[in-house]
Amino acid sequence: MRGVIAMLLLLGVGTIWFTNGWLTARFSETTRVRTELRSALYTGNLLSELQRTSVVPQLLARDPALISALIANDFSGTSARLISAQKEIGASSIRLLDASGRTVGSTDRNLIGTNYVQEPFYVESLRSKDTVFTVSPSPQGAYEFAYSRAVVAEGRTLGVVVVGADLTRLVRSWAGISDAIAVTDSSGQIILSTEPRWRGLTLPEALAVRSAPSAIARAFQVTADWTSPPADAYVQGKAVMQAETRIPFRGWKMIAFTTYDSVRERVNAVLAMVIMGFAILLAAVFYLLSRRARVESAAYMRESADLRALNLRLTREIAERERVQRELRVAEQTVQQSSKLAALGEMSAGVSHELNQPLAAMKTYLAGARLLLQRGRPEEALSSFHRIDDLVERMGAITRQLKSYARKGGEAFEPVDLRAALSSALVMMEPQLRNRTIRLQRSIPRYPVMVYCDRIRLEQIIINLLRNAIDAIKAVRDPTIEITVTSGSHAFLSIRDNGPGVSDLEKLFEPFFTTKKPGEGTGLGLAISSGIAADFGGRLTAHNAQDEGGRGAVFELELPLYDPGRTSGTQLAAE
Repeated sequence: MRGVIAMLLLLGVGTIWFTNGWLTARFSETTRVRTELRSALYTGNLLSELQRTSVVPQLLARDPALISALIANDFSGTSARLISAQKEIGASSIRLLDASGRTVGSTDRNLIGTNYVQEPFYVESLRSKDTVFTVSPSPQGAYEFAYSRAVVAEGRTLGVVVVGADLTRLVRSWAGISDAIAVTDSSGQIILSTEPRWRGLTLPEALAVRSAPSAIARAFQVTADWTSPPADAYVQGKAVMQAETRIPFRGWKMIAFTTYDSVRERVNAVLAMVIMGFAILLAAVFYLLSRRARVESAAYMRESADLRALNLRLTREIAERERVQRELRVAEQTVQQSSKLAALGEMSAGVSHELNQPLAAMKTYLAGARLLLQRGRPEEALSSFHRIDDLVERMGAITRQLKSYARKGGEAFEPVDLRAALSSALVMMEPQLRNRTIRLQRSIPRYPVMVYCDRIRLEQIIINLLRNAIDAIKAVRDPTIEITVTSGSHAFLSIRDNGPGVSDLEKLFEPFFTTKKPGEGTGLGLAISSGIAADFGGRLTAHNAQDEGGRGAVFELELPLYDPGRTSGTQLAAE
């Protein structure tokens, strides 16, 4: 009987394995065909919208009312006429520009007066004298698709009509049906997508944007991928099949991504029926076994007294478990209260840590000023008092930063030259650097390296890194600190020492983690610096210099470069 059961189990496993592979391949091919058909439908809708919009500039460029308004320089009713045309046509926006590129009429009255003399849709329409299509980034982070045409009358160019194509409406309709859709231009850049964060990226860059799942999520994902065919790509951590369709317009392509959920559901439905059949067969076998079990049940009846005793013992254990659960809930409330107190303690310790450095510098400057006064050199002593006054102002600014540890603040952000912030930090750390002979090597560009941040908090990061470097080279015979400032896609500040390096890089930026002796550090400097760098949109990293053939630790601060256009656009959006 046991051999029969083992054979049935092996047969069932083999059947399910073969059925799963065969059905998955068939249903995956069906799903891929459906995705390609849906992409063809989306492509047709996109071309239809573009063709419908392309006719509008030609009609408006011949509108006598608009031509008369441009000739007479009277635009009192132009915007109302454009709004009426927009409602009839269904375009995204319509703008009328005069010969100087200034907006004299628009369906969005807030744009009246805006000058577009350098925009591609204005420049190219004047060059071609025909309807032109342009794609340009919008202030909201998306792309604006516009048809434009020059308004010509009596042999001279009076202005330009710009009609925006409402392609975002199509994207919203795609998002409700498909898993993910992306449209790329001839250069491979994504200009339309149901995933907003993909816009402006290439397809490999977009697919590389994946959030790291937890260990449990990775385990479930591995199981799901094992039961599915090899995936073409991954979107938001899910395996998807990829279908590409060419759009007969300017070399555009549409890429559709479809998950295997529907395939898995259909395969699982068939597998459930197969498993049910084997379950019925096994049930019949177990029925035969149960008849033999009835014969043995008489012997078990004699053990009923032991079972009753066991039941009584289980009842007592359940009561004890309920009591333990009540005590556990009380303990959880106590832990929550302790967590609140720990947060307050961490905040106080952070402020104390940041004030300790200016106090140490003030003590050194006061000793120097006292010595200068005793030697009859009041002018030099006055310079020390000025530095002490600056440190007092800095301490006041640091205490005002206390509220930033509870919530993010952006009111103090301004364009800051990274070189100037480094110089200020070195001035503040000058007493510690003079206590012993330290070779300081600086590699700083001659041109400004501008970042957008809070200067005081940026100096706090640099001071913490310098202080850690000084502490790391206390026992080194030839102490050296190398400071490098570079710029590329971002601004980079690197501080390297020739100390022993960092033993535990994983816990380096955790609060209260320190390798110093008790009383020499709180373990908050790097944790606070990492949080400030994240508030600035950058990051703080560290590694040991052994990887580069040297010794010591290397701390690198990466910050976005200052972009005046992007910063002003962000402020306008916030207002």
